[in-house]
Amino acid sequence: MIVKSFIWLLLAIHSSFAGVHRDEHRKTELACTMDENLLQEIQGYQSVVEQIFYEIVRGRFAGQTWESIMELTDTFGPRMSGTEQLEKAIDYSVERMRRDGLENVHTEEALVPHWVRGYESAVLMEPFYKKLPMLGLGSSIGTPKGGIFANAVVVMSFEELESLSNEAVQGKIVVFVPKWVSYGVTGQYRREGAAAAAEKGAVAALIRSVTPFSIGSPHTGVQTYEAGVKQIPIAAITVEDAEMLLRKYRRGETLKLHIVMEDYNLDPFMSRNVIGELEGTVYSNMSVVVVSGHLDSWDVGVGAMDDAGGAMISWKALTYLRDMGLRPRRTIRAILWTGEEQGVWGAKHYYEDHKRQQEEEFSFFFEADSGTFNPTGFDFVGNNQAGCIFEEIVKLMAPLNITDFRTTPDAGPDISYWVTDGFPAAAFINDNERYFWFHHSEGDSMLVESSESLDKCAAIWAAAAYVVADMSIPMPRS
Repeated sequence: MIVKSFIWLLLAIHSSFAGVHRDEHRKTELACTMDENLLQEIQGYQSVVEQIFYEIVRGRFAGQTWESIMELTDTFGPRMSGTEQLEKAIDYSVERMRRDGLENVHTEEALVPHWVRGYESAVLMEPFYKKLPMLGLGSSIGTPKGGIFANAVVVMSFEELESLSNEAVQGKIVVFVPKWVSYGVTGQYRREGAAAAAEKGAVAALIRSVTPFSIGSPHTGVQTYEAGVKQIPIAAITVEDAEMLLRKYRRGETLKLHIVMEDYNLDPFMSRNVIGELEGTVYSNMSVVVVSGHLDSWDVGVGAMDDAGGAMISWKALTYLRDMGLRPRRTIRAILWTGEEQGVWGAKHYYEDHKRQQEEEFSFFFEADSGTFNPTGFDFVGNNQAGCIFEEIVKLMAPLNITDFRTTPDAGPDISYWVTDGFPAAAFINDNERYFWFHHSEGDSMLVESSESLDKCAAIWAAAAYVVADMSIPMPRS
């Protein structure tokens, strides 16, 4: 196949992160030799960590994170790139961050894709009539007026498609029905399905939704076209319907489909990342610690899980620390990214705008984009020296029984540029085994979120960021 575009590489980073962070929990043992004074310094934060835990989990801030996410999602609903709803949510976040007393609250522009979902319909016409719930994939083109009537070719893998002759696929709709393995592995059919089908002469493609479990809901997500390959419409259908089509096709039945997609792409749209800070007492503009999540979502559900939860705990961690009178030596910066779902565009612009600023030295990056369910520990990426320090910080979370520690090659898509440059980073491990049941579907609602789990997530986010930002030394960089 033709070499993938740059945006495909960004999506591969995103998908590999998701696959890594949803592996079974495991401990990582590091060979650590730490200065005794530094070890005692870290252990000396135990009392302040317990204060943070008490105030957020049981004290005056208990339940506030859930209330804040509820207000955001109930007020603005889904927040897809290029929409008025996202931009109003950005304005709201700026105003509320200032009301919370955060410093240097502002936005920074980022150009994002602007894809619009129009009317969509998929129907099995033969051998019997059945409507097939479907969702077009982000950046997909629409069908010609009146839609596409064509027979289906149903395959389980790219290899099975490749084994067919071009004549067998020409003018057909390819339906991909891969087995669920992981988001990273199975998600390749969403990302690459249109190009693979088009190279064989297909006129459209459908994919089994990228989820291990379904109750009849399709799951969307972004896809990419390849340079030099004809662009064809592509959409996701439910697991139930995809499996049914596979069974019927394997029995030799002729399947005739009618697909209508009035989706289209507009020119890129100027959106904004939202930034707010808790200024450091010593290093106000240097050695910044970043906590982050993305504010945009897909246009289905309300994006409570993906990723209003991650964005809100990053914002509220600063608010709670400020209200407790806890101001670290280094600045903690909350960033609510834009354009993540369409290919981490906000993060890319932020990196390009800040990587050359010599007066601003970053120290550490946190990203929350794997759900905000009951937390059990932290993932870490960085060199061994930084890992040994962060592992000791994680031990401070013992009062909440949140002490799992593991190393990982990636800590999140939006901070991946900084990780590549050698900066240490972390994400938390949480009980998100059902994350992909709701991911990119109508099921991503406030019903998925637990107030108690969100309090714990906010508490460990605030505590870990505070300790990293307040230590006498910056975190070592690769």
